[in-house]
Amino acid sequence: MVSPVRIVLKAALLFVLVNLLFAAFDPMPALGGLSLYNGLLPGRERLPYGDDPGRAYNLSLYSLEAMFASHQLHGTPKAADEYRVLLIGDSSVWGYLLENKDTLTSALNAAGLRTADGRRAVFYNLGHPTISLSKDLLILDYAIRYQPDLLIWPLTLEAFPLSKQDSSPLLQHNPQRAEALIRNHGLPLDPADPAFVRQDAWGASLLGQRRNLADLLRLQFYGVLWAATGVDVHIPEQVERHAIDLEADERYGEFLPPELPETALALDVLAAGIQRAGETPVLLINEPMFVSRGANSDIRYNSFYPRWAYDQYRQWLQAEAERQSWHYADLWQAVDNDQFTNTPIHLTPAGTQQLAQQIATVLAELFDLEKK
Repeated sequence: MVSPVRIVLKAALLFVLVNLLFAAFDPMPALGGLSLYNGLLPGRERLPYGDDPGRAYNLSLYSLEAMFASHQLHGTPKAADEYRVLLIGDSSVWGYLLENKDTLTSALNAAGLRTADGRRAVFYNLGHPTISLSKDLLILDYAIRYQPDLLIWPLTLEAFPLSKQDSSPLLQHNPQRAEALIRNHGLPLDPADPAFVRQDAWGASLLGQRRNLADLLRLQFYGVLWAATGVDVHIPEQVERHAIDLEADERYGEFLPPELPETALALDVLAAGIQRAGETPVLLINEPMFVSRGANSDIRYNSFYPRWAYDQYRQWLQAEAERQSWHYADLWQAVDNDQFTNTPIHLTPAGTQQLAQQIATVLAELFDLEKK
């Protein structure tokens, strides 16, 4: 007769062994690359993001492998007549409060642009709804393997302060990639930043990774609902509009007038992104924002920015772009003031169309991309 004690002991030893092997071999990146998308399910038109999976059929997770494996870019071989354009950036690029058909990427694809040699310009949405140049660099670093011909990187001042570079959870949960970028590009950031989420032996075990494993499975499950409905964002019927009357506050983060110190901004991260792109050209765009005419609008442009700080940022970015010979367009007033939604940078569908038209003009001037 087999002893129950021996069975329990063997089961416990096997359990410990499985967890130790899981931690030793770290299969999470490989598991993240296993996906039903672009096979049984269509690829998503934007990177997974969402905090209401029950209504948006979407969720936020930290595996870049899983995020990209679910994206249509991953399942779209580059055709001989394709001129591939990747858009990175914040929530305004991702399309917060916008359906897929209304995003900036969709508007640019609808423009039907072609190169001088007849290739079709195909735009892919790789925006992610947190604001940090370092998070953008993380995505750019991963996306460059998809052979882009052009990268478009919309920017706003909120992405620049060094103190905000580690604020994105996506960056925090990819510490090895973040550390490599910091070291390889000599960025003025701390590779031992305590904000980075590092795994100890327990955290790397099967049990420690159960939440991340569950997220991988949930992404596949919600893919079925996404495929059936096309819904990947929940848009409430009522959205509280951004502030028009503003506080008489000249402070911008930890900064006070008269000077916004360039050394406190992440210029090096921007330069690292352009360096990482290599031969692929990068178009930097200072993205549109709401400009208030309400109370205290002589002090602040909007709830994000006091005038003194934003004016210096624009002058600084323009000067740096000229000094570095970067492709740059300042489109901060490219959209009508009544086309912003819940924040000074989120656009309505009509506002997004206006921005796409302005970008198309820039693309024609700088890259000879036109409707032909």
